[in-house]
Amino acid sequence: MQKFLLLNGPNLNLLGKREKGIYGDTDFLNYYDTLRKRYPNIELEYFQSNVEGEIINKLHQTGYSYDGIILNAGAYTHTSVAIRDAIAAITTPVVEVHISNILTRENFRHSSMIGPVCRGSIMGFGLDSYRLGIESLLK
Repeated sequence: MQKFLLLNGPNLNLLGKREKGIYGDTDFLNYYDTLRKRYPNIELEYFQSNVEGEIINKLHQTGYSYDGIILNAGAYTHTSVAIRDAIAAITTPVVEVHISNILTRENFRHSSMIGPVCRGSIMGFGLDSYRLGIESLLK
C-alpha cells in the first residue's frame, strides 16, 4: 500500500474560518476524511504546523520512507530557504499545492522558494488541489 503525507503549513489550521472568499468554507479535516474515503488503498497521513522547524522535521521524518508528500507550505512557500533545502535533501517526491492561484494574488506571493525542488506545483483549484496532487503522484 502506498503511503502519502498531506503536509500543511501556517494558518491552514484555520481553513473554513479564515478569508472564506479565498480559501472556502470547508474545514480541512472534513476534506481530509473525504480524501481518505476516495483513496481507501492509499495510507494517507495528515500533519499541520504553524512552526517552520516542525514542518522541516516532518519532511525529514517521512522523506525517505513515504511514497509521496503533498505540501501546502502556506506563507513559507515564499520565504523559507530551510524548507526548500529540506525538500531538496529527501528522496520522497514532493508536490507543492495551493488552494488559491498564488499568481493572481499579491506580488510577494508570485514567487515560490520551494517550487523548483518539488516534482510539480498545483494551484488555484481550491481544496481539490490536494486531490490533484495525489493523482499526480499516482501516475
